[in-house]
Amino acid sequence: MNQSLRFLATLAMGASALLLCSCGTTSRSASGTSFSFDPPAKKPSNPSAVKIHISTGAGKLYVTEGNEVLLATPCGVGTSASPTPAGNHRITSKTRHRRRQSNPGAGYPMTYWMSFYSPAYGMHWGFVKPYPSTHGCVRLPLNSARKIFDMTPVGTPVNVAKSQPWDSTVGASLPRLDDGPLPNPPNSYLMSGKVFADMDQGKMWNFN
Repeated sequence: MNQSLRFLATLAMGASALLLCSCGTTSRSASGTSFSFDPPAKKPSNPSAVKIHISTGAGKLYVTEGNEVLLATPCGVGTSASPTPAGNHRITSKTRHRRRQSNPGAGYPMTYWMSFYSPAYGMHWGFVKPYPSTHGCVRLPLNSARKIFDMTPVGTPVNVAKSQPWDSTVGASLPRLDDGPLPNPPNSYLMSGKVFADMDQGKMWNFN
């Protein structure tokens, strides 16, 4: 009889564990690709007070004015072998239609480029994955990159840290974006002027 009771108790605990796992899964933010993500953005009242905060641990970026978050977005950051440079920086230059200068991948579009640490490190449009995957740059969803580019002048402070104060609040409600399953667009398209014309309209190839 005791063995039967222990068996039933074990089953009950297993069922409870399954329910907890199920709840944990369904309560997570929705998944999707970066091309379906269009973050709300509030126009700053004082552009000189705008700051950018990047959380490399959470893979999130926040544009703030004082204590107010104007825009929040998932982002891709550098791996442990090639990390996004931590510390306090500033946007040093901006190029709306930029292409990669070096190989491999010379000519690849890096639209809405905003450098913040030497000429080699910047924020720009790129395929976003839910884990560190870049060579140190910060990749942004297309609509996020466009909006951040338009609301932040050269000189805007950029703080890069393992965590940011909004990771557990605003950041926790952001979706999990994964462009990993997406195919690469044709090289003929990427090297053409049409890729920039499309991006300026918030779209790219057939992802939208």
